[in-house]
Amino acid sequence: MSNDVEPEVNDRQIPVALSSASVYPLSVHDAFAVAQDLGYEGVEVMVTNNAVSQNPDALIQLSHRYHQEIVSIHAPTLLLTQQVWGTAWNKIEKSCQMAADVGCDTVVVHPPFRWQSNYAENFVEGVREIAARYRVRIAVENMYPWRVRGREAVAYLPHWDPLGQDYDDVTWDFSHAATAGANSLEAIKALGNKLRHVHLTDGSGSGKDEHLVPGTGTQQCADALQHLAATGFDGVVVAEISTRKAKVAGEREEMLAETLRFARQHLSVPMLRSVDN
Repeated sequence: MSNDVEPEVNDRQIPVALSSASVYPLSVHDAFAVAQDLGYEGVEVMVTNNAVSQNPDALIQLSHRYHQEIVSIHAPTLLLTQQVWGTAWNKIEKSCQMAADVGCDTVVVHPPFRWQSNYAENFVEGVREIAARYRVRIAVENMYPWRVRGREAVAYLPHWDPLGQDYDDVTWDFSHAATAGANSLEAIKALGNKLRHVHLTDGSGSGKDEHLVPGTGTQQCADALQHLAATGFDGVVVAEISTRKAKVAGEREEMLAETLRFARQHLSVPMLRSVDN
């Protein structure tokens, strides 16, 4: 008897979706249109001040019109969306309700800011309870330390790094990892089955949250995607790059097309299984 390893084609192709944040400052409508044009397999909706991003009926109409599944809702837990949907817990509740309304099962949230002490104190338990009530996955995203005058400042509680935290589900963002000086490949391996969702992008490690096209930074994105494919990852990979600097016609679309090509190339590897001879 021997435990040889032979390739086995994975019956499930990992979907590659487009975050509406990737077309900013264009609209949510544009995100669905671009996703269809380029061949993406769904859209993650970032809830912002934009009325359409907050309207499940409008999102369902866009989903049907452009034949794009809504794969996830990104709750308005960013610093720039603090005025959207009121209190921190209300943001989570309404995002989960929207996910249920549009028919997706994943909600992406950021960890609490340090000044949200009461929210942070019960964050893990509260997220778990709300996820169970709405029957969705609330995937907490990795962030990064803030630096003020060269010194690290505590910005998030319980921590910017989800490793070691008692979360059921995690979103991993390659750009945030680069900003934090983290190793995405090692982190993804360490997270194991807790990894629910991936924001595909890259960063140079400059200390800025750059959201580069994958493969143009330092985060071993290719190896990480190959690892996900080989180990049967059952979540979704979402392109979340910054195209705000696109200046000429077609430049934004080319960046998003390159991101999709990169994802498909490195997710198209066989699973490995052990066989006894």
